[in-house]
Amino acid sequence: MSEVQRRGFLARLTAYEPLTLIMLAAVAGGLFVLQRLTSEVLEGETFHFDETILLALRRPGELGVPIGPDWLTHAVGDITSLGGVTVLSLMTVLVTVYLLLDRRWPIAIFVLSSVLTGWLASTILKILVARPRPDIVPHLVEVSDLSFPSGHAMVSAVTYLTLGALLARTQRYRSTRIFVMFAGVFLAVIIGLSRIYLGVHYPTDVFAGWCAGALWALGCWLISKRFIPSRAPDAAAEAGNSVGGTSA
Repeated sequence: MSEVQRRGFLARLTAYEPLTLIMLAAVAGGLFVLQRLTSEVLEGETFHFDETILLALRRPGELGVPIGPDWLTHAVGDITSLGGVTVLSLMTVLVTVYLLLDRRWPIAIFVLSSVLTGWLASTILKILVARPRPDIVPHLVEVSDLSFPSGHAMVSAVTYLTLGALLARTQRYRSTRIFVMFAGVFLAVIIGLSRIYLGVHYPTDVFAGWCAGALWALGCWLISKRFIPSRAPDAAAEAGNSVGGTSA
């Protein structure tokens, strides 16, 4: 191997940061977990686990009444709305418009396409598995589609984690990047838990939704980190001019 070839190989090897390699390993591990969970669900191995948790969240002898005070049920109903199509669509459109106005065209287009394709993936998974909704306890909200994976859990994870990961790349300070990512994770978690509390999803539906949504968001982050610039064209140009002026 010549000196030029050796340097080229080392450059390609070091182009991937350790964090990127860790994320790639996480994607592989997540795919394995999702595949195993789906297999167990199709074989009916998770039913006892799901039944135990759903029954534990209802009052003994009154399965139509969830545990906790009345205000908690009302609050959970409000939280689950954050994972609905209307709220997520508004959130995605507003963030996309903001990025367009901020002249971050590549990230804006990537955000919109990432969320839309994630929603499509959720629908396809539901059709492929075709798991009916749980009938162990009465539903506290009206539902009509299939159960696995939880659409609210997966789509909210896809939307909030993707938006959080991509928006974090536009932030200057580490503290704001951490906050944006934490907010995305927090929203995805409480929305998924609300579906279990309301009795409209098996816990394994929600776990699968979180796993699939996180994988999708992580994959989008890896692609954007590799190919999508995080700064607006004007900001990048100003930074280049500043460096050039300093070196002169």
